[in-house]
Amino acid sequence: MTSSFGLSFAPFLPWQALAAIAAVAALLALWGIFRRVRGAWLRGLALLLALAALTNPSLTREERERLPNVVAVVVDRSASQRLGDREAMTEETRAELEQRLAGLPNTEVRWIDAGGDPLSSDGTELFNALSRGLADVPVERIGGAILVTDGVVHDIPAEASALGFNAPVHALITGHPDDRDRRIALETAPRFAIVGKDQPIAFRVLEEGPADNGPVGITVRRNGEELGRITVIPSERAELPIPIENPGSNVVEIEADAAPGELTTVNNRAVLPIEGVREKMRVLLVSGEPHTGERVWRNLLKADASVDLVHFTILRPPEKQDGTPINELSLIAFPTRELFATKIEEFDLIIFDRYSRQSILPMIYFDNIARFVREGGAVLLAAGPDYAQGGSLYDTPLGDVLPAAPTGEVIEEPFRAQISEEGRRHPVTRGLPGGEENPPRWSRWFRHIGAEVRDGETVMEAPGNAPLMVLSREGEGRVAALLSDHIWLWSRGFEGGGPHQEMLRRLAHWLLKVPALEEEALRASARGTSITVERQTLAEQAEPVTVAAPDGSTTTVTLTEDEPGLWRGRLEAQGFGLHRVTSGDLTAFANVGPPNPREYLEVASTEQRLSPLLQDTGGTVRRLAGSDGIELPRISATRPGARQGGDDWIGLALPNISVARGLEVYPLFAGVIGLTLLLGALAAAWAREGR
Repeated sequence: MTSSFGLSFAPFLPWQALAAIAAVAALLALWGIFRRVRGAWLRGLALLLALAALTNPSLTREERERLPNVVAVVVDRSASQRLGDREAMTEETRAELEQRLAGLPNTEVRWIDAGGDPLSSDGTELFNALSRGLADVPVERIGGAILVTDGVVHDIPAEASALGFNAPVHALITGHPDDRDRRIALETAPRFAIVGKDQPIAFRVLEEGPADNGPVGITVRRNGEELGRITVIPSERAELPIPIENPGSNVVEIEADAAPGELTTVNNRAVLPIEGVREKMRVLLVSGEPHTGERVWRNLLKADASVDLVHFTILRPPEKQDGTPINELSLIAFPTRELFATKIEEFDLIIFDRYSRQSILPMIYFDNIARFVREGGAVLLAAGPDYAQGGSLYDTPLGDVLPAAPTGEVIEEPFRAQISEEGRRHPVTRGLPGGEENPPRWSRWFRHIGAEVRDGETVMEAPGNAPLMVLSREGEGRVAALLSDHIWLWSRGFEGGGPHQEMLRRLAHWLLKVPALEEEALRASARGTSITVERQTLAEQAEPVTVAAPDGSTTTVTLTEDEPGLWRGRLEAQGFGLHRVTSGDLTAFANVGPPNPREYLEVASTEQRLSPLLQDTGGTVRRLAGSDGIELPRISATRPGARQGGDDWIGLALPNISVARGLEVYPLFAGVIGLTLLLGALAAAWAREGR
């Protein structure tokens, strides 16, 4: 606390009026002196005292308190600061700064840690932390700031004025100028691709620090499966065709081999999530003899805009002879060879609806259909009495891939289709509306075909545990058998109907390998920092899953059953990046934050990023690494506007700001004192003139 004295005025008249009075008084005093009037100088003194009284002068005594200057030290705690010996350099620098800054007079040091939480932002944000740390400090008290960082900062303002204060900012750079790093830079990164086609991806391998510029090995993976290896030249553009085989999420990883002595291999891998979209699902529907429910399948498939449907109905088999010329039997000839020989691979699904062998398709075509299934296609059999009688499709080469062998029985009695125990866990029939009750809350059917299951899962049953819907895998493809032709009763609303659209849609999508309907599946998704793991299984128990974080650490997550066959678990991620979830031979991925975090895109320490801005503030940028450990510059207190740095020192412009804590005022012409002085001067002038 310091005291100071001063003189202040509170005039009774405006200063302009006082100036006019002073001018008149001066003229009168000069006139009297010039004329040698007795007592003229005393008269002038009286006029001066009267004029001084009108200005109302006061003696003031002010007590002021100096406010401490504020200096901020921002310590970078981001992930790149944990590479090499940067963390040790940071801690040593902080300890040394504490000692040196403690010697600055009347200075408050604010220590600000920034970037310690990798989930708070994408990248290192030192200037946002600096702004928050000084938000309650008047700009006049800020003497400067010091950044302890590797220079990889992602929120650098465009201009120094954006800092909000006028003081030098210095940066002390950790790391070494010869740090080596190799990274992948994506150039074309599509988010969507057509299933069944190759999606080109362009990238470059970039190197910082000392490099030999030799060829670099690249490993390419899709959903954890290695697709192959190639060799590229650093800095040259490389392009890869990535086959997109499955709809839904396809996580593509491009990983470069580690370079000798590089800082980290985290940014050697670029992650690209691509959503696989089917261009069109081509379905061939072949209907046998006309029947009441024939249009159920057609209406369902035509209602789906993503389905390209080709439908043929056999109105009259060749054995029926009624004299109608062949060229009048149909609008176009049934292109059997084109459909089942030359272009069969263009279809995704073939549906036989109450079709029996009628000598229209040669046996070799059924052999083509069976091979079509084994190579990845799908066949759905919607069976009626035709399946149990002579000419059944089971008696063709296609029978080798069909999951149910007919017994020859056609059971005609009312019944309600039941979801089997296995079906309650299967995604095709799990949770079908009305199926949760016993008996189910849907209408009756009146016919089903007797059959014995030879392969696959029975998901719906008729009375006596007789199979009603059987799903099977054959080679790379899938086959389903619906052993009743009365599903049309649901579509017509008989006795309230049933969920025919939902069931048939799920059935078709399962056959088309839509990922959401896989019986054994592992899925993972991230929302914010929370990762949800979902395990679909037909087993009665789901084993715990393992989640591997980007830094290599693993966590075991125990799953709980939310629905029959559907198990879920959650965990909180500890950092950005791609998390790999595994359960047995199943793998899923969940990306927390951006696919390729900025914090790891460039990790080599640098002075160039911060230098333009800090020079505009009057600050400096210098490396800490010296020949014998860190070399910390001297810290000097300077005046605002002076030079703020030299070869071996940095300056902090410490202002001298104070605030008034008390004020005492003593009027000089108030009361008896003023009256005595004024009357005394007038009396002296009168006495001198009267002599």
